Amino acid sequence: MFGLLGKKSSSVLGVDISSSSVKLLELSKQGDRYKVESYAVEPLPANAVVEKNITDVEAVGEVLKRVASKSRTSVKQVAVAVSGSAVITKLIQMDSGLNEFEMEDQITLEADQYIPYPLDEVAIDFEVQGPSETNPDQVDVLLAACRKENVDIREDALEIGSLTTKIVDVEAYALERAYALIESQLDSQGEELVVAIVDIGATMTTLSVLAEGKTVYTREQIFGGKQLTEEIQRRYGLSLEEAGLAKKQGGLPDDYDSEVLTPFREAVVQQVARALQFFFGASQYNAVDYVVLAGGTASIQGLTEMVEEKTGTPTLVANPFADMAVGSRVNASSLSNDAPSLMIACGLAMRSFD
Repeated sequence: MFGLLGKKSSSVLGVDISSSSVKLLELSKQGDRYKVESYAVEPLPANAVVEKNITDVEAVGEVLKRVASKSRTSVKQVAVAVSGSAVITKLIQMDSGLNEFEMEDQITLEADQYIPYPLDEVAIDFEVQGPSETNPDQVDVLLAACRKENVDIREDALEIGSLTTKIVDVEAYALERAYALIESQLDSQGEELVVAIVDIGATMTTLSVLAEGKTVYTREQIFGGKQLTEEIQRRYGLSLEEAGLAKKQGGLPDDYDSEVLTPFREAVVQQVARALQFFFGASQYNAVDYVVLAGGTASIQGLTEMVEEKTGTPTLVANPFADMAVGSRVNASSLSNDAPSLMIACGLAMRSFD
């Protein structure tokens, strides 16, 4: 039953299975400096993963095999994540005198108070956060639970890909870990910053808001870069694959920018503004200090300026590798292009150094 957040580990690969691709990243660390040892991105067949749920485990397993081979890594152990919407988290208080095994026993006995599923159907884990602010004799404990099927299907896909699941994490926590690498790029670091990370994937956009480096809010909505690909496909009579390549590599007719890209950029800006309004309405906050754009759509030319103008908030594109060394197996310019979409993979690879 236990084993959702994963315990300390030796070197692990960060593997992010999204709706459109599998991203793999291997990091090493010397002193305080990280180094990218290997990375690869491999597209997934259509509908193999739908809204972050794996629907074709064999297809995903084959892509995992290809992505590991392409990266030329020798590491076989993996940290993978389930999406926030699949996970129930709760902060509970426990007696500070309990050791880890006693906490585990107590949580097992009391878990049905916190989790609305039969306990034999859930994977559950906990992490001590520190002393409770309200009671000095207690500690705050973060409880995380999700249906076992969400964990099992990822383990099955990795096994087909000849990889071993070492850690199953939660996407929001992986993103939070990677954010620590970006914080130094913000002008007013060290202050009590509230930062909105908008991860625009192929089909899902996730808003994560961090206050002082900790996640205080996440929300997923169905919207993503696939809408731009489909519009290119429809307008220029291309296959989905050709449209995806043209989106990345260019070479589309002259009217592309004005007729297709600009309306899509406007739609993205609208989604970001709407997601922030939901956050303000649901929390005590009424502003954020920065917007950080992540995901494959983040690098669209002119998008940061439009978001900044619409929200009135300094906006930048996520690059967790800005201060990292890059190994000889890694194509530095490809890594730089893919950086915004590698935030979750990066946060997962960082589990090697817990």
